[in-house]
Amino acid sequence: MTSTQSALPTPSTTTGGYKVTVDPRTFKSVENASYRDQDTRGFTLDTPNGSLRVAFHAPGVLRLTLGSADYPDYGLVVQQEQPVTATITRSDTATTLTCGPDAITVTHATLFLHITRNGKTRLSSSNDLHMGGGFRIPTAIREGEWSGLSFELRAGEQIYGLGEKFGRVNKRGERVINWNEDAYGVNSEYAYKNAPFAWSPYGWGVFTNTTTRVVHGVGFPDWSHRAYCLLSQEERLDTFVFLGDSPADILTAYANLTGGAPEVPRWSLGVWMSRAYYRTAEEAMEIAQEIRKRQIPCDVFTLDGRAWLEVDTRCTLDFDTSRYPDPAAWIRELKSLHYKLCVWEYPLISIRNEHFADLAAKGYFLKDRQGDTYVYHWDPAPFGSLLTPLPPSGLIDFTNPEARAWYKANHNKLFDIGVDVMKTDFAEQVPEDAYASNGDDGVRHHNAYGLLFNQTVYEATQERGPSGGLVWGRAGWTGSQRYALGWGGDPQTDWGGLIGSLHGGLSWGLSGVPYHSHDIGGFYGPKPDAELYVRWSQVGMLGSHARFHGTTPREPWYFGDEAEGIVTNWVYFRYRLLPYLERLCQEAVDHHRPVTRAMAYAFPNEPESWAFEEQYMLGDALLVAPVVQSGGEVRVYLPEGQWTHLFTGEVFQGGRTYDITAPLEWIPVFGRAGSYVPLGPAGQHTGEIEAGRITQVLVFEEHTTSEHIPFAGQEVTVVRAGTHLLER
Repeated sequence: MTSTQSALPTPSTTTGGYKVTVDPRTFKSVENASYRDQDTRGFTLDTPNGSLRVAFHAPGVLRLTLGSADYPDYGLVVQQEQPVTATITRSDTATTLTCGPDAITVTHATLFLHITRNGKTRLSSSNDLHMGGGFRIPTAIREGEWSGLSFELRAGEQIYGLGEKFGRVNKRGERVINWNEDAYGVNSEYAYKNAPFAWSPYGWGVFTNTTTRVVHGVGFPDWSHRAYCLLSQEERLDTFVFLGDSPADILTAYANLTGGAPEVPRWSLGVWMSRAYYRTAEEAMEIAQEIRKRQIPCDVFTLDGRAWLEVDTRCTLDFDTSRYPDPAAWIRELKSLHYKLCVWEYPLISIRNEHFADLAAKGYFLKDRQGDTYVYHWDPAPFGSLLTPLPPSGLIDFTNPEARAWYKANHNKLFDIGVDVMKTDFAEQVPEDAYASNGDDGVRHHNAYGLLFNQTVYEATQERGPSGGLVWGRAGWTGSQRYALGWGGDPQTDWGGLIGSLHGGLSWGLSGVPYHSHDIGGFYGPKPDAELYVRWSQVGMLGSHARFHGTTPREPWYFGDEAEGIVTNWVYFRYRLLPYLERLCQEAVDHHRPVTRAMAYAFPNEPESWAFEEQYMLGDALLVAPVVQSGGEVRVYLPEGQWTHLFTGEVFQGGRTYDITAPLEWIPVFGRAGSYVPLGPAGQHTGEIEAGRITQVLVFEEHTTSEHIPFAGQEVTVVRAGTHLLER
């Protein structure tokens, strides 16, 4: 037997079929706490709404747990409790816990929290009061299916993180919902990747340890413009508070708690080429050959879902033999052109697949309330005529160890014939009335699903993949940084799509994930014009990873000779930047720094820069100011210090804004005085380029006269800014 579920309603009113109407003002604040006990880490208070545990998990990291419940653990927190030396001071009205420079005081009668570092307030409960007395915004909530906390925001305080959100990078003034969705673009609050982690440049961050829906009112004026209120759709609230002296401190503490990013294979930093989709094996091979013929550097060639799978029966990872009668031979020919091969998948299997009945009998799919296989029915309306209608399908249950082992091992047949990496698409589809084998319903399992999917496939590539562990993933949650290289979904082919993609990538970086990419040129809509394509390509080359993709051709020669020439020059420039990009990726592993850094992260002491949300730092040396409108006009803020325009050599003094009109050949990129950017040779793919080889160092010091300097154990040539950097 099977159960069916319609796809999600349109994204205008609901999340996952659930209309979000929760409002903290309708709840009563938790009050009248009494002291229960204490230990070496913290103390516990009893309240009419359940116990409140307050403890230091690690130095600078508080853990606040309101209520208790026994839930399946998805392993979001990987850090064990760290040694701390804490002291507790009690009175009849309050209890204070101190560890080093940090302290939290909890007032019993009102459950008001006051958190300090070195005696100065970092964070406190919301103090938004009714005129007639009492809290208008509850300081703590535990009622029905919801629990939450609220905190006071300073005037002008900005808040960052909360996932790959495509609107403003600063979330102040917004209601943000953490619930993974097929967002059908980058134009709304909906997001493929979410993280219930927010932080402030004033030295604090908050992470809610849950996989349920979390609603954040971040100075949301309908509730309170002065409060940050988080509401978790779960009876137990498990929250960590990070205290630090910089955004880097906060993101490092979050990474220590939830896991850091792995090293990425060097070849993954090269260009990826893709299209939705190459219709035949012959067409795909012709494009791969043409890329080499035109000498456009490229490392990864991608077969999207419809390119290699039979849509009506997918997805047990079987090539469509009507188009690929001998997949191994086709892959051998592709590999002779020195490509890595990426192929698409999603974690659903059509009811028309020959293996469906057997897999259902083994219990490998999510279930309905009656314990029958849950069949997911897609709503074709959002896709229109753009995509082939998707078949009713079962969703693999990754909490079932046998199902997970089968799914992982099923990839080996691809790796054995030369597939290198998987594009892990979708995974936002789990309905709330579906059930996993661990006992969770869709409310708790929905957001965890993409995490488990990407973890499973990442481990498959790590264990048996021929080219190292990596996935190119879409859905994400806290913990995804341990497995997935994420790309930003399906942007519209216009300037707004480019801006949304920029915001999404920077926001995801501020949510603890250092790597990101997006569909260069946009995914859906009319074919981008040459100007937009060039501008998007220029930005795309200056990130951790770079992939061309869309529903129409994205190969450079389809946009005219001028566009092809400019884009190819930028691709060569990216390959010359590989030593620098490799250094940034190592910093991501060692120090948890995002490769592309929003201004609030890079310059926390220059709030004047934070409003410039499209520009970013590529590492610590290069400031990138993308062109995001036709005509090439850009307003850029340069922070304090001296900056050199990478392509004109002009020197600018920081601490002010500049209006620049960029010709099509370049976008404004500035080098920071005193910094160095190592450059290597270009090549048609990374396999042609000796690992670690540095041939030049780009310097940004007016007084450097040397022509050669020792760098990283090599004697290298000193180069300076100029258009020669974009020459092949």
